[in-house]
Amino acid sequence: MGVFFLHYSNPGIILKSMNIIDLNEGHESTWLNCLEDWSDEMKESGNGKKNWYSRYKDKGLRVKLALEKEQVIGMIQYIPIEHSHVKGESLYFIYCIWVHGHKQGIGNHQHRGTGKALLQAAESDVRNLGAKGIAAWGLAMPIWMKSSWYRKQGYRVADRDGIAHLVWKPFTTEAKKPQWIKMVKKPEYRKDRVVVTAFRNGWCQVQNINCERAKKAASQFGSRVHYREIDTTEKTALEEWGISDGIFLDNKLISTGPPLTIEKIEKQINRQLRRKHL
Repeated sequence: MGVFFLHYSNPGIILKSMNIIDLNEGHESTWLNCLEDWSDEMKESGNGKKNWYSRYKDKGLRVKLALEKEQVIGMIQYIPIEHSHVKGESLYFIYCIWVHGHKQGIGNHQHRGTGKALLQAAESDVRNLGAKGIAAWGLAMPIWMKSSWYRKQGYRVADRDGIAHLVWKPFTTEAKKPQWIKMVKKPEYRKDRVVVTAFRNGWCQVQNINCERAKKAASQFGSRVHYREIDTTEKTALEEWGISDGIFLDNKLISTGPPLTIEKIEKQINRQLRRKHL
């Protein structure tokens, strides 16, 4: 059963209907591609998200999609916080909310209330499941996944890690604040080679693209560069390192954000090789 919402795309002129549904087989591929089936970048992401979904779909992972005229225009994915990469109990954690905002494909559907409708549907869902609250992450800067947007929806900041804010909405007085898992250690520095370390959780296609590009870039340098990947869907690995996603060049973090080009990664590797005289 879908939950129907009505909203105005242009108040007083056009009334459009939106249907919020649970993920189904017919829309699985679109969701795995973050609604961007048209994107060549998504073809570079490998099987990271598919593997993550296989691991967590029976551990309480929930996905809702926003449909308009049978097109998927938005998505939200969330999970019991105990299975996420943040600390907490009896809460759910929102990995991301995304409303298609590109000119390509189905076009820009943002700024029309779709994200708010998805968030409300998720909140209602987890309340019915008995959760004591819900948490999410956002950025302090006015770019993707703004924490200020969540605060407008009644969320509070529970924890900070640089520009990354962990926000939450408690449903009961017994709810406990969630916390970031902080980095415990970094990959070691080696003199005899450059090591590219990719931490991959799989939930985010941007990070999956970064991992695949880092792997390709590292392969261009033969034995002078070693690529290794750490699967942080394994809770023991997440606890050991305290990081879920990121690319390290030796012991320096070079990416947790937008996709790096292969050329940019290669330049950074070359620079590090020169520093080591390799």
